[in-house]
Amino acid sequence: MRIVRYSLDGQARNGVVVGDVVHEFPGGNAEPGAVVGSLAELTLLAPCDPRTIVCAGSNYAGQIAEKGRPWPQRPPLFLKAPNAITAPDAVILRPREVQRLEYEGELAVVIGRTAREVPADRAADFVLGYTCANDVTAHDWRDDGQWTRAKSADTFCPLGPWIETDIADPSALRITTRLGGRVVQDESTSDMVFGIGELLAFVTRWITLEPGDVLLTGSPAGVGPMVPGDIVEVEISGIGTLRNTVADRG
Repeated sequence: MRIVRYSLDGQARNGVVVGDVVHEFPGGNAEPGAVVGSLAELTLLAPCDPRTIVCAGSNYAGQIAEKGRPWPQRPPLFLKAPNAITAPDAVILRPREVQRLEYEGELAVVIGRTAREVPADRAADFVLGYTCANDVTAHDWRDDGQWTRAKSADTFCPLGPWIETDIADPSALRITTRLGGRVVQDESTSDMVFGIGELLAFVTRWITLEPGDVLLTGSPAGVGPMVPGDIVEVEISGIGTLRNTVADRG
């Protein structure tokens, strides 16, 4: 099932995508409801509205090798603030002070039930589904130690286009990031250092995740700059493509 959020009459609503058509979402495992409209007609929102966004850094072997970083003994974690969430096809805004704005294509895990001290081998029981993410980063601000500012400016966490609930093996998905149509990242989630079960077990030892919260699982090698006018796409096999444009913040 593909679950979307869309805007109708100024309100956020949940829907289910069947083909290119959005239906009302009754909730749970119920069959899709009445037709709302086509994807082309509707304005999609980020597919969830998280209270907490936990992110894993340095979680792909290829990126660790590329950057010459030490092999992590435990998942390096940081947070992104909820104000950073933005929608598919929305604009990523580069702050005026930032010289280097970077894309980071990632697999996002959307939580389906309250997760506290989750055993690694039961992680799937707490997952609603998966979506595409771009962990946008202001490189200048990260280098000066300001990780909160570097990761959490408005529009720095595009998510979408929907939540895919039917993923049999999240450790065997292809992540491809394109910048202006050119492939800049291309890797399998099998390259992760810490799998989703390990990440959820580690995070929920101390941080309780609620339905709709998001875990970003790290970015493959190939992270690089994007500039105003660029179109950046994060495509994950079995899920879909998240597309955004970049512009200067006015």
